[in-house]
Order: sequence, then C-alpha cells, then structure tokens
Amino acid sequence: MEDKLGTTQRCPTGSFAYTIKSGDTLFQLARINNTTVEAIMRINPGINPNNLQIGQIICIPRGTTPPPQPSCPNGFFHTIRPGDTLFRLSQQFGVSVDAIIRANPGINPNNLQIGQRICIPGAVPPMPSCPNGFFYTIKAGDTLFRLSQQFNVGVDEIIRANPGIDPNRLQIGQTICIPRPVTPTPPVPPCPNGFYYAVRAGDTFFGISQQFGVSVDAIIRANPGIDPNRLQIGQIICIPTF
Repeated sequence: MEDKLGTTQRCPTGSFAYTIKSGDTLFQLARINNTTVEAIMRINPGINPNNLQIGQIICIPRGTTPPPQPSCPNGFFHTIRPGDTLFRLSQQFGVSVDAIIRANPGINPNNLQIGQRICIPGAVPPMPSCPNGFFYTIKAGDTLFRLSQQFNVGVDEIIRANPGIDPNRLQIGQTICIPRPVTPTPPVPPCPNGFYYAVRAGDTFFGISQQFGVSVDAIIRANPGIDPNRLQIGQIICIPTF
C-alpha cells in the first residue's frame, strides 16, 4: 500500500496498514482494534497523535484478546470532554493529580482523548445544586421519563436542573435533582428529613415503601393521623429519607 507521498507503508508482522479518516483518533482506533494507544505509537515511530492527517497511513497492531475492562472500585468513571486536563479534574473532584494517574495505569496525562473513560479515585461525584427541588438517587429501571411521570415534572426540566447529565446513561446510585417538588397544601405533615409525595391512583403504603426503599412503619410514623387504608388521590404525604 502507498501513502499519500507515494511511498510504500510496510507494517511489521502482526499488524496491518490503516488509512486515517476524518475524525479518527488513536484512542478510538485502539478501542476498535482491541489494542492500546501505546502499542500503536510503538510501531509508528515519529507519529504525532495530536496531528493525524486524513489520508495518512499508519500501522495498527492486531488485537488478540479484548483489552481488560478498567476497574474503579473506590471511585467513579468520568468521560473526558473538550478542555479537560488532569489538573482541572483534580480541582473539580477534590482528588490529587497523582491519585488520578495511579488509578489509571498507562494513561498519558498530556494526551487525554475526548470520549476516553478514566477512573476518578476516592472521590464522590459533586452534588448538583437543587434550590427548588430535592435530591433523588437513581435505582434500577429508572429513566428520566419515568421520573418525570412519578414526580409530575417535565423531562426537559430535570435535564436543565442537572447540567451535564446523560439521559441515556443514568447510573444506579447516581444522585440527581428533581426540580419543583410537589407544593404541599395545608394541612400536611411536617417533613424535615424527607420529601413530599402526591398519592396517585393505585398507591398503597406498601407500594410506596417499595418504590422509595423505605419501610411502611417509617412512612406511617412520618404521617401521623393519615389512615393508610384510605389514601386519597392527590393527598400529600411525607416520604422519610432516614
């Protein structure tokens, strides 16, 4: 095969020639071909990973086994976005640059790739601000549409209240802001350690307890004077969070 200068690109055994296309990055090519950025760079001495040229021919090692899935047992994954640097991420998540590097063996801190997933160790994702709503922890099966129906708020409003949220990749345990909670109309029980919920058709205390992961007894204690056998559609009750 000849490159755009008319010279022949000969690739070592166990690799093949590839012509760079618009949008290609070494990180993407490594993932597609079950290899690593470092392996591609080793068999392409002098390649500039930040200045790939359309039509440029490079050698790509043939992957034999899928790359191991990264682990992040004491942190969470972050997908690199334009402008991200390890220093900025360390400031954003309150963890040192060295700790991020140790949690991501083989990472090149000077060549982060947009779309690359890295582990942020020993940190907790920052809580979004939620001045006119309440926090909610994502459970298995949750979608923004289901949450919008559950809490009577638009999907667009939930997205606006959670900048940067990916509605197609909600994570179990992720905390998001539900804006504009149900406005209680007196008389309602006090709810200092929980949030208000409007009873819907078919609701029972047992069903509500399963939905929010809180015991029936805790709901009863948080709503003195409410008859659990005579719930009314639209009735406001307190869901305790302790």
